[in-house]
Amino acid sequence: MKPNIHDVAKVAGVSSTTVSRVLNDRGYISEKTKEKVYKAMEEINYFPNDLARSLFHKKTNLIGLIIPDSSNPFFGELAFHIERVCTSLGYKLLLCNSLNRMDKEEKYLEMLIRNQVDGVIVVTYNRGILNYHKPNLPIVAIDHYLSKKIPVVGSDNYEGGKKATELLIKKQCEHIIHINGPLELETPANFRRKAYEDVMKEYERLPITYEVSPQKSRQEVISKLFDEHPEVDGIFASDDLIAAAVITESRIRGKSIPTQLKVVGYDGTDTVKTILPELTTIQQPIDSIAEVAIDILSKEIEGEFDNIQLETYLPVKLLEGRTT
Repeated sequence: MKPNIHDVAKVAGVSSTTVSRVLNDRGYISEKTKEKVYKAMEEINYFPNDLARSLFHKKTNLIGLIIPDSSNPFFGELAFHIERVCTSLGYKLLLCNSLNRMDKEEKYLEMLIRNQVDGVIVVTYNRGILNYHKPNLPIVAIDHYLSKKIPVVGSDNYEGGKKATELLIKKQCEHIIHINGPLELETPANFRRKAYEDVMKEYERLPITYEVSPQKSRQEVISKLFDEHPEVDGIFASDDLIAAAVITESRIRGKSIPTQLKVVGYDGTDTVKTILPELTTIQQPIDSIAEVAIDILSKEIEGEFDNIQLETYLPVKLLEGRTT
């Protein structure tokens, strides 16, 4: 049987009320008494019930994070930095991997609410989940719109798309194609596409975009692109995994990079930089995105809902490698 507060009191030679006061830091307790209680806890291997303590303090110090795919380097690195910031602020993180399924996401959100998390950070493509709209539920979205009232944090997608496209034009590419996600997702990442189209039109070029979706694999879309546009000499991919798939298909087809084809990705995670150091990419400030998201969420947790900035986009950096 697990030891309880009464067992601690018996070993320490104090009352159960005194042990409770020590655990919840209520009232004056001498250092000698505290030392006796902590020594007794260690002796019988007793750990306080965090849930019970949270009910007393009306705060669980738990943050929920819902991401679509933890195996994706961007989401994995984002989760790492969010956990790092949470730990520094005394929060514990509950990580939920939805696999981009609405049913899983809904169940995870219900679980987080039942566990009385102080707030939730969401990276999702599923806007139809009603529980995100609960009044006074602290929520921050990262690079995805959940509603007009929920703050969103991300990188400066438009500036990133502009830097990528202008670099390919500067490198003398004549036939530049963009690969992006579905436009109907209504995510800030679509500004990468908007910037690409604006720059192409500015230079009197025809913008062409191919879309990767859950119904079509990256490789399937990229193969179709090369079949339909053998003249392509520049590709701006909306994330580094797509860019990596482009490089793989190019090698299969005997296209030399960067001589015959130049490639720019987007994200710049440590994982991709390690595995594919030659990739030219637009680097998102993932650590800063995590810090700003937690800062906004902390304000919401403290009840500051009215003066929260609804959209925050942080500067990106061009990392030029050997693929351009």
